[in-house]
Amino acid sequence: MSDSGFDQEAFRSEVARFLVENWVKAPGGRPDISEFRRRAIDAGYVYRTVPREYGGGAQAPDPLKSLIVGEEFDRVRAPRELPHVGSNLVISTLLAAGADWQKERFIRRTIDGEYIWCQGFSEPGAGSDLASLRTKAELVGDEWVINGHKIWNSSGHIATHMLLLARTEPDAPKHQGITVLLVRMKQPGVTVRPLRQITGQAGFNEIFLDDVRTPAHWMVGNRGEGWQVSRKTLVLERNIVGAAGRTEEIFDKLLRLARTVQIDGRPAIADPLIRDELGRIGGMVHAHKANAKRQFDNAVQGRADPPASGPLNKLYNSAILELIGRVAQKVMGADVLGGATEAQAGPQRWISQYMNSIAAQIGGGTSNIQRNIIAEHGLGMPRARELQTDATA
Repeated sequence: MSDSGFDQEAFRSEVARFLVENWVKAPGGRPDISEFRRRAIDAGYVYRTVPREYGGGAQAPDPLKSLIVGEEFDRVRAPRELPHVGSNLVISTLLAAGADWQKERFIRRTIDGEYIWCQGFSEPGAGSDLASLRTKAELVGDEWVINGHKIWNSSGHIATHMLLLARTEPDAPKHQGITVLLVRMKQPGVTVRPLRQITGQAGFNEIFLDDVRTPAHWMVGNRGEGWQVSRKTLVLERNIVGAAGRTEEIFDKLLRLARTVQIDGRPAIADPLIRDELGRIGGMVHAHKANAKRQFDNAVQGRADPPASGPLNKLYNSAILELIGRVAQKVMGADVLGGATEAQAGPQRWISQYMNSIAAQIGGGTSNIQRNIIAEHGLGMPRARELQTDATA
């Protein structure tokens, strides 16, 4: 719950003054990012709620102050938390479920950038149905021996450590036999291969684990209870990828594109069909933003959000991004195939945006899975019955 008694403008001025003195007009020029981030942590602006003994700012949770900090840092393009999503998810996961020694050992080194994390969750046969994962970890003496194959992994090529889901109880029900392990990446048996996407980029990796070892006590939570721990991580991930600010930013770029590109001698935005689609997307963006404000108000007032809020954010965000990509292609017409001028905002960038928007409906949990979660946990609807493959049933 936010401290309703604090002077918002005074706090904003305090943050702005810090940024001028330490980033915008720092004596001797701007410091390197690591040094600036440490100054911001010491001032209580970055990693605000992480305890001081783990390298954080040691501030009480306050969504309103966090919002002000974010706005002021973004205004001068100052760095905040680490850019690696996996690292930030691991910090939150360890704070929620890690042992004290794990917090002491891993969180500070992660904040300082010494440790970079990736997630070892999805597998070729366990994407939407993550609980069906088959990567196995067997306890041999005082070590886990791990064998398996992970896919759609971000930052795996630069990561020093992995937050891994592995099956440790092969005979237990699939949701009850999973354990969360911390694994060093730089060791024999870990093979990282880039995955080339349709855009030509390689933003993800697949990781092969062959007799990889990790200490027995590098386990987050209890053995066989990793599903409960991972659900906390997945909620955080969905909130990150479903944030309303990014969709609003991309929609603004689409509007600029529609005002720049000419169709039959007039701006594309004057075409009634294009304008109608822009209006539809604009309404969705505003609804998404209004919902984000409602959730923010709940946080300020100390009220809990409905359990399906994260999946709803993720689902709606994915739908908006795909629509933006489709309309951008219509606006550019044949130029989407290449050869457009820079004044036409770079067709390749919009092609990549559209392709990535399709991926956004898969990463972090597919759109259909989000719909199931919303239906079951948000609306109280019964679980869908399994499809019957027996024609005589």
